Amino acid sequence: MASTPEKKVKLKVRAILDWHDDVYYFTPMTGGYGRSGVPDIVGCYKGYFFAIECKAGKGTTTALQDKNIKEIEKAGGRVIVVNENNLEDVRIMLSDMNG
Repeated sequence: MASTPEKKVKLKVRAILDWHDDVYYFTPMTGGYGRSGVPDIVGCYKGYFFAIECKAGKGTTTALQDKNIKEIEKAGGRVIVVNENNLEDVRIMLSDMNG
């Protein structure tokens, strides 16, 4: 079964997060009992809450995703949107949280 371009981005992000053994993260379930519009990956590192929305190519966030991103940021969390071209932003975010 072939991976979608977005799935490949998610796998690369998870590999970066897995490289740091003190990062806690998970991929929330959407639909059914889950909450729609939540970023693909949420977690905590060094006491900081973060969320990562993964896109492929020129994919953009939806209005519902934008609403959730704004709510997370308003609560003091960090959110980034990544695709295959800016995966380094994940490392930068973690470095910023490391102090």
